[in-house]
Amino acid sequence: MMSPCGGGPCPCGAEGAVVLDRHGSVLSVRMTFAGTSRPPVRWHHAETELDDFAMITYRVVPEALAARLPAGFSPREVTFDDGTTGALVSAVAFADRDFRFRFCPPVAISCGQINYRAYVNAHGRAGVWFFATRLDHPMVVLPRLMWGMPWQRSRIEIDADWSDSAGRWRLNATDGTGTSVCDAVESGPAPDRLDGFASQEEWQEFLTHPTSGWYRRPDGRVGEYSIWHPPMAPRLFEARAARFPLFERLGLVGPDAVPHSVLAQRTLHFDVHTPPRPYLWADT
Repeated sequence: MMSPCGGGPCPCGAEGAVVLDRHGSVLSVRMTFAGTSRPPVRWHHAETELDDFAMITYRVVPEALAARLPAGFSPREVTFDDGTTGALVSAVAFADRDFRFRFCPPVAISCGQINYRAYVNAHGRAGVWFFATRLDHPMVVLPRLMWGMPWQRSRIEIDADWSDSAGRWRLNATDGTGTSVCDAVESGPAPDRLDGFASQEEWQEFLTHPTSGWYRRPDGRVGEYSIWHPPMAPRLFEARAARFPLFERLGLVGPDAVPHSVLAQRTLHFDVHTPPRPYLWADT
């Protein structure tokens, strides 16, 4: 079977076009999104394997999100099945495995991480705005001091069971904003469509494959960096319980908000194009 990365088994973590259970039964449909070409790998880039990856996404009011974005940035809006228009934000949680810079591969860290992001246009270019990142490792100080990234320490516990078609994924994380939790169970294979998207390819591109990201630095300026990963083959989960106080403090969701979707994958390879740089939109 062909994998998203070429012939034969995929070495970079994507689960492939078809996911099978231990009896050989198909658990997910073929992914139609082809992804993007991998940029040349540079000596100063970083790479990591993201294990027990889950993306918990919420519907939000576009005006509320717009109020949290810098000038020139705007929410990407979608029209949902109920006829309303809204924007989307996600808490993306995973366990970093062997995060390392290519110029120093022996020095690697493994720990939990949560990225809080919104889907935006930056002067017409699609990507994600990062409100914050939480990392369960003392090295969290480095991206904050070196590049002004909004990273803070958090205690993060992720527990996942990928057995057959009855997977389960749990998160418990504590930091200065409170305790973030999610308890999700697998509800079926990756769907042909999600609420607000006309096709599988459309939600794949929008939710799972933004490659440009921006964040606000302590000096008020905007920083930018990019990533690459192979196209995902996620499994669809349903949240039995979920709460993320950071989104509540931003005024984007309430404490009883129900996620729009939960997409999860056992493992995924990531290239991180470090170092970040100042965002100079006039030059893009």
